[in-house]
Amino acid sequence: MLNRSTTLSDLPIHPHPSVSVSPSAKMEKSSWDYWVEESLAKLESLKLLRSLRPIYLSKESNPSKPIALEVEDNNYEVFDEMQPWDRSSVEVSISGSTFQKWLLEIPSSGDEIVCGKAVTDYKVEQSKKLLLFSGNDYLGLSSHPTIGKAAAKAAQEHGMGPRGSALICGYTNYHRALESCLANLKKKEDCLLCPTGFAANMAVMVAVGNISSLLAPAEKPLQKEKIAIFSDALNHASIIDGIRLAERQQSVEVHVYRHCDMSHLSSLLSSCPLKKKVVVTDSLFSMDGDFAPMVELVNLRKRHGFLLVIDDAHGTFVCGRNGGGVAEEFNCERDVDICVGTLSKAAGCHGGFIACSEKWKKLIQSRGRSFIFSTASPVPVAAAAHASVIVAKKEVWRRKAIWNRVQEFQALTGIPITSPIISLIVGSEEKALQASRHMLKSGFHVTAIRPPTVPPNSCRLRVTLSATHTADDLKQLIGALSSCINFQEICSNSIYAYARL
Repeated sequence: MLNRSTTLSDLPIHPHPSVSVSPSAKMEKSSWDYWVEESLAKLESLKLLRSLRPIYLSKESNPSKPIALEVEDNNYEVFDEMQPWDRSSVEVSISGSTFQKWLLEIPSSGDEIVCGKAVTDYKVEQSKKLLLFSGNDYLGLSSHPTIGKAAAKAAQEHGMGPRGSALICGYTNYHRALESCLANLKKKEDCLLCPTGFAANMAVMVAVGNISSLLAPAEKPLQKEKIAIFSDALNHASIIDGIRLAERQQSVEVHVYRHCDMSHLSSLLSSCPLKKKVVVTDSLFSMDGDFAPMVELVNLRKRHGFLLVIDDAHGTFVCGRNGGGVAEEFNCERDVDICVGTLSKAAGCHGGFIACSEKWKKLIQSRGRSFIFSTASPVPVAAAAHASVIVAKKEVWRRKAIWNRVQEFQALTGIPITSPIISLIVGSEEKALQASRHMLKSGFHVTAIRPPTVPPNSCRLRVTLSATHTADDLKQLIGALSSCINFQEICSNSIYAYARL
């Protein structure tokens, strides 16, 4: 795992050599291929294998004449440095009413920002400008004109759509182009779009659980036929809820290992008699900002032959030379079997995806309930996300900028952070709320994170950095933070919080 005093920008793009696959690992990998193939065969025999039915969208008078989508890199305008519009991704405004409610911890219905007759007590008031340090738009792409133009062009030509779910009539050539682009980014055979990253994780976990049910001779799988799922203690709620839904099928056995504790995971794997094993983990943890120990996970995968699933929501586009994510950064893309991601964070758009093999895609789109029963993403959103993938890959300066901010924050505070997610644990809920109010008065949008999002007595300020923050922004932020928290206590608070998990 990365040393706490080291940031990814200190390391070479491929800091670890790729790990060769042993014969035993190849055998186990073949076992998973076999189980997926058998599951697909069972679904086909039951006439439950679902297939996508793409609809081709074109404005040509002759729709039978194929027209290529703008998939080439040179069709999108990119820039080699920050532009004026980039600042709108981190500069926000709130109304005076909202400002006062936030200070007094009064819930807001949102009506105070609506101007119209429907809100009778609306008054024109001075807005409060804030610098945003709590979002997930890591590269600042939400305000990129090229991405906005792609969405506008698709909306003007085809309307919003979609017409239905992806398996009925909501899947188009725009969706397929985005899937192909993401599969290429993640170095996987294929990709499946989902309405959100939450839905993507749910679909994967439910589909995994379905394997033991499909392959069991009886109506319900016996204990030895179940799938063992090993989940990190701090995994995202979408993974946890997906596992819970799989548990309701009585087809999985769940093991929770201590956060990033590979010794504990190894012990659980060794003592588990079940053949079918799955390890699922966030790649970059959203509340603590630390990385999963990818190298150690790959070594354990070699020994135990488990299916490795990662949620790369916070690493995609931020880490790796091409923005391929945490697996690319650690040069272990081929050792990750399924990579879940989102388009609502560093991509600055919306939606989720699952990068995987063609076989896994067929299984997930046939058994992943959150995919099957959700409406497909709107066509303009798919078009915008496709443009975002291209822009994120080509505008390398954005990744360099965000890692420069990480290094600067570490140098100015002495806190050994390793990612753009900075968890400043202050302890009690009241301390976190007081600190958040102080930051608001100082002109910074930094929210307090409290239970149930985090464990009791580990309340914190969650600071996130963006490529569109400047070094001066950072100095001002740290100056305000130093007035309400003690940087020297942050590390000890973090250790205490982990001890309680």
